[in-house]
Amino acid sequence: MSASNANTTTSSYNFLSSNYLPPKPRDHGLTEIRGPYYYPVTQTYLDELLSDWGEFVDGVKFAGGAFSLMPEERLRGLIETAHKHDIYVSTGGFIEKVLSSSNGNREVIQKYLETCKNTGFDVLEISSGFLSIPTDDWADLVEMTAKAGLKPKPEVGIQWGAGGDASIAELESAGTRDPKWLIDRAKTFLEAGAYMIMIESEGITENVRNWRTDVISAVTSALPKEKIMFEAADPEVFAYHIQNQGATANLFVDHSQIVQLACLRKGIWGTGSTFGKIVTVGKGESAGSHRIPSA
Repeated sequence: MSASNANTTTSSYNFLSSNYLPPKPRDHGLTEIRGPYYYPVTQTYLDELLSDWGEFVDGVKFAGGAFSLMPEERLRGLIETAHKHDIYVSTGGFIEKVLSSSNGNREVIQKYLETCKNTGFDVLEISSGFLSIPTDDWADLVEMTAKAGLKPKPEVGIQWGAGGDASIAELESAGTRDPKWLIDRAKTFLEAGAYMIMIESEGITENVRNWRTDVISAVTSALPKEKIMFEAADPEVFAYHIQNQGATANLFVDHSQIVQLACLRKGIWGTGSTFGKIVTVGKGESAGSHRIPSA
């Protein structure tokens, strides 16, 4: 049985109504999960997790360059396990370390891109939370990544110094950018060939005294829904995005939050503010047709 078939095993509870979601592979309603970083994620654990919940997961992202510390055969095993479940694998924003340690040496960057491609990665995130990079150079990285056979996914945000576990006071002292800066660069990167834009949560919903919902509104109004993904590794944050963008918002969460997000997207559970309030319009003639079966 293929992984796709394994993940779409019919549930005994399909007679109960739940929201329609686009089937995999999809271009909206994406859920990307964090892999090894705060907690180790072994190949066995990942395989078990995705055997149960893989139909609701589209991507696995490494963080903090964790993959660069793993034995090659173990790293390839993790990537192959994700692929078995029709799930892409992203590098996360480790290119910042590559850029800073090499002073932007193109040969080193090219070697990094080739190594990621050869190892089996599908998506290369291009972040600059800690770095100041000219927009043209950033766009050049997008083009280089695409030419290397990887899907470029720039990460943009409004917070200077984003990308680490900094305090609110530290980030406030660093200052923030105007939302227009974020949007203008996102459009430039999409024109350069970016397949998706990751919106950094720091300064918007993470490590702030008050959420910058104005920034979220500006981004969702200016950029195509299927081309943006919000970092939302906090239940209150992904619930806000689902409430305001609908069940098919593209979101990045921790792997421990898959179940809660899936229940919210499907409209079968929630909190007092979301229970029974998250709805999609179904496809097909009957109420149950074309649904993603419950895992």
